Amino acid sequence: MVTIADVAKHAGVGLGTVSRVLNGSPQVRDATRAKVEAAIEALGYRPNPLARSLSLGRGHTVGVIVPFFTHASAVERLRGVVSALTGSAYDLVLFNVASPFHPDEPFHALTGPHRADGLLVMSLPAPAHDIERLVKARVPVVLVDSRADGVTVVLTDDHTGGRLATEHLVALGHRRIAFIGDDPGNAFGFTATAHREEGYRAVLREHGIAVPRDYVRHGPHDHAVAKRLTAELLSRADPPTAIFASSDVQALGAMAAAVEAGCHVPADVSIIGFDDIDLASYAGLTTVRQPLYDSGFLGARLLLDALDARTLPEPAVHELPLELVQRTSTAPVRGAA
Repeated sequence: MVTIADVAKHAGVGLGTVSRVLNGSPQVRDATRAKVEAAIEALGYRPNPLARSLSLGRGHTVGVIVPFFTHASAVERLRGVVSALTGSAYDLVLFNVASPFHPDEPFHALTGPHRADGLLVMSLPAPAHDIERLVKARVPVVLVDSRADGVTVVLTDDHTGGRLATEHLVALGHRRIAFIGDDPGNAFGFTATAHREEGYRAVLREHGIAVPRDYVRHGPHDHAVAKRLTAELLSRADPPTAIFASSDVQALGAMAAAVEAGCHVPADVSIIGFDDIDLASYAGLTTVRQPLYDSGFLGARLLLDALDARTLPEPAVHELPLELVQRTSTAPVRGAA
């Protein structure tokens, strides 16, 4: 890894001069600044944000590891994290995980030299050996929306959420109920969809409702994919009268497919999602609301409390409640009382 010392040597200047250039200080001559910038470009140097924050004297840092941070649910959780950190002595360093090929990378990047003082891991199964290493190193760790032994966890019960959604559809008289979710064998190890599907299947078994094999569809977590899967379901000779999508993003894709197929929601097909992102209310989407903002806020708050106390968080599971939010995308099946 190229360091600030390498840049200084290449440019023929001192470390302090490189630091001033990186921090945008006006107290550097144009010719000197040009030499340093040329050295940075030639060596491919990238400043370490953690080291930079320490050099600027801005206090401590909290590292947040999150997959696909532009997804609506991740954004809502991050809003809670930012709110909890506002006014504290800690800066946030965000590590987006968009590839499953190096699962240890964020844990080492944020806990090596100039490491973060504490770590918040969102929705990503944490490798056991990394958790063990961090605990031994006395680095406070809090997981949000995932589980691990020996650390503090903030989560909701996805199995219960799957039950809530399916029981709502059954209570409306639906018997042909399809499910759309993420690939169960996804490389990231996400388990939320699998647990929601288990809840869906459990409720249908309890009511003696058989699930046709093709009624359960999986694909990448994507609006367009859910739209395609829904179009396939609605083109069947026995199309479902209701669809439970494992997320609001997928449910909105399902609603778009229904409209394109000439189906009316909910008269022809009821659709329910999971999360209750902002768009859900505008679309009139019935959904299972999980407290995304609250989970991010609580996770960050527990981490800050441990940092202030200079100790590790007490290993515990903090389970937040789920809530069914009924809007206009679900209705009794035609012919039901």
